[in-house]
Amino acid sequence: MARLARLVVPHYPHHVIQRGNDQQLVFRDEEDYGIFLKWLREAARRFKVSVHAYVLMPNHFHLLATPVDDTGLARMMQWVGRYYVPYFNHKYQRAGTLWQGRYRTTLIDPARYFLACSRYIELNPVRAELVGTADHYPWSSCAHHVGIKSDPLVTDHALYWALGNTPFEREAAYRELLSHSLKSEEIQAIRSATNKGWILGTEQFKQNIAKQTSRRLSPVKRGRPKKSKEEKRTDLVNNQAT
Repeated sequence: MARLARLVVPHYPHHVIQRGNDQQLVFRDEEDYGIFLKWLREAARRFKVSVHAYVLMPNHFHLLATPVDDTGLARMMQWVGRYYVPYFNHKYQRAGTLWQGRYRTTLIDPARYFLACSRYIELNPVRAELVGTADHYPWSSCAHHVGIKSDPLVTDHALYWALGNTPFEREAAYRELLSHSLKSEEIQAIRSATNKGWILGTEQFKQNIAKQTSRRLSPVKRGRPKKSKEEKRTDLVNNQAT
């Protein structure tokens, strides 16, 4: 079966995940994390992609990003890989692929899932039991969102700004959101949509996007399609004639 083409719609946020091949480490020390972020910042600027949230885990990474066109996201990912993979292979005297196939992405319904996806990304180290709280993990956008430090990679989304009228109000509101665990159904929805490449959003959002694109936006139901009443009548006549 042919791979489903990635759906990228300009000016909408997308959740992106890239895993290490066979779950191998893709970041082994602080230098690796730092240089990856450096190249990611350069690529985001070069290809006009706004990164709203991110986390670099030892064997994979997540991004929540909005491109201004339909090619910028792919070009950003390719550009980072073109620089980071040779660096990593040379440093650790290895050869071959670093990533587990192509990166995965899903289009996000911002009104329904943007803040949930941002929290999902930044709470990843907590779920993995690497830290007790998300703001203690050094390789994510969480410290930026809760006011610990400014991160030059992060472009705040309008929905983050809507959390308060001042930086202090926004940071306090976001910290409060992080203190509440995501519902299991939200986690499952985010994971399933990203792994399968389907839109993460309400039915109304999916219908609106369908008007802008020319591709299938939801899974096809298994089994044969239901027959119309006319087809059923025709089958009945044919059966009676035999």
